[in-house]
Amino acid sequence: MGMSICHNEGPWIELRALGRSADLPDVEAVTAGPVLVTEHRQKHSFFFGDAEIVEISLPDIYIVYGDVALKKHRLRFRSTDAPDFVELHFSISGGGRLENFVSGKSYRFSSQEHNIIYEPEFDGTGQFHEDGGYQFLELHFAKDYFIKALSGNGEMIDRFCEQVSAGRFATLAETNMAMTHEIRQCVSDIINCNFKGGLKALFLNAKCLELLTLQARASLAFDRGGAQSVLKSKYDIDCIHHAKDLLVANTDEPLTLQELARQVGINEFKLKNGFKELYQTTVFGYLSDIKLHKAKQQLLDGIPIKNVAEALGYSSVQHFSNAFRKKYGVPPGKTRV
Repeated sequence: MGMSICHNEGPWIELRALGRSADLPDVEAVTAGPVLVTEHRQKHSFFFGDAEIVEISLPDIYIVYGDVALKKHRLRFRSTDAPDFVELHFSISGGGRLENFVSGKSYRFSSQEHNIIYEPEFDGTGQFHEDGGYQFLELHFAKDYFIKALSGNGEMIDRFCEQVSAGRFATLAETNMAMTHEIRQCVSDIINCNFKGGLKALFLNAKCLELLTLQARASLAFDRGGAQSVLKSKYDIDCIHHAKDLLVANTDEPLTLQELARQVGINEFKLKNGFKELYQTTVFGYLSDIKLHKAKQQLLDGIPIKNVAEALGYSSVQHFSNAFRKKYGVPPGKTRV
């Protein structure tokens, strides 16, 4: 799996993927019986920005995640030597728009969204947001393995599998789906996996299958809700995505529902019901999940509980502890154990 990148039509830089280059640094390869996991961690400095990329290979699954700080926000991409994989895509932060000249399709991606994409070939452009970098996770499932795992689970999924089987460009959902708390936690588990050897391979394989299951479940809910949707246009959907972005940007001083609805340009009824439709939770349930996820990461980094509670706007340590225990099943003091 390779990709070439350029800016303003050149020069092209070829990124060779896992297992295809003999001079990749910091290589960890572990074999445990029939299970093989190979990992590459690399830092790159390119004309278009700096990137820290991790690539992990498992039988039938290729994982890549990273954080890119961009200097150039419009790039050309083309696939090289691409095997037949189906991509589970998760945008963690940042976003933009991809246009594939081969298929004639374009894809918008924004923070905290996901979809499943099948693109046998890519040659096109990427336009990234200029207000920050881009952090992502991609799981690439071998085509036959993916179809065998997912087919027979609903009309929407079967239609997608038929497209994949025929070798046609396709996305599972017509518009990207919102990352739920369960999906965000699973993404975090993969990126922060500290196991070694065969246990690492088993853990990552299980988490990849869990993410596939969560995406399939989200797509079924997405499909069922379509006919009764309160979101009647692409404008309505974009407004809800904008509302989510405003929530993320203002976690310390949250906007009221009235303020949020006014800023994104829809009424409160459509905001509340449309948000729950896309994100499977309420506006303030989503905000609570974001704050508690951030709190967990800060606790793991060694920040004192009192400081975490104050920084995230909780009225007291007790209030924070109760919310944390309700979400994760353990008090915050146990997180670092």
